[in-house]
Amino acid sequence: MPEPMGFFTDTTVCIGCKACEVACKAWNQLPATGGGVVEMSGDSYDNTRRLDGINWRHVKFIEQFNHDRSQARWLMMSDVCKHCVQAPCLEVCPTGAIIRTEFDTVVIQSDVCNGCRMCIAACPFGVIGINPASNTAQKCTLCYDRLQAGLEPACAQACPTDSIQFGPIAELKRRAEARLAQLRAMGETRARLYGADEEILGGLNSFYLLVDEPEVYGLPRNPKLPTRNLTLSSLFSTAGALVMALFAVVTLRKRRLDEQAKH
Repeated sequence: MPEPMGFFTDTTVCIGCKACEVACKAWNQLPATGGGVVEMSGDSYDNTRRLDGINWRHVKFIEQFNHDRSQARWLMMSDVCKHCVQAPCLEVCPTGAIIRTEFDTVVIQSDVCNGCRMCIAACPFGVIGINPASNTAQKCTLCYDRLQAGLEPACAQACPTDSIQFGPIAELKRRAEARLAQLRAMGETRARLYGADEEILGGLNSFYLLVDEPEVYGLPRNPKLPTRNLTLSSLFSTAGALVMALFAVVTLRKRRLDEQAKH
């Protein structure tokens, strides 16, 4: 069996060039837009806006200013499917369209997907969307076809700064720890790894080095599997049912008392 493969994204060296977005669309033959018309978002240099069924890579631009806007910094991050070790999308898929490959990556099989959108609702990172051409759920495959041929994913190959690094997960984690130590030695106290350990959904096969809180990058701090929420949801449902039952009993008793009073 091949080693688990994935991405380590060092956001500190991302220059926002969007070469990864272009390479992803070119290799996977994804349309530029869903409706055929390019719209300017007005949100910095970000016109892709989000990950979805036709945008499998998305470069985020986060502009930060001090109180009087005399100082600023830009945070940039090329976002993608996390290929979670414990993948919520895979857990909820009713048709078996979502599979884990021999590289420990998560792939949606379009010919098996029925477009139910359950995976879209289950993904805590918002990476899945419907491709209007196929009307099925789609997302990054980590270039599964390229991996089978011994090639690296198109986005990693196109990245000019090695912000997106591809390889065996164990090796990527060693690189990430070394880079984290380097940044902290240089005084970047906010540097942290996101998804490199098992705390988040058993580990992310696409993990990140950040220099601010995860929420600043639009990443959830503590995403959960749908099943992890079932106990709490069941308690709320049971409590709701008891309240409704009690209300029905009180209403029925009041009605009987009113009828007795009339007679």
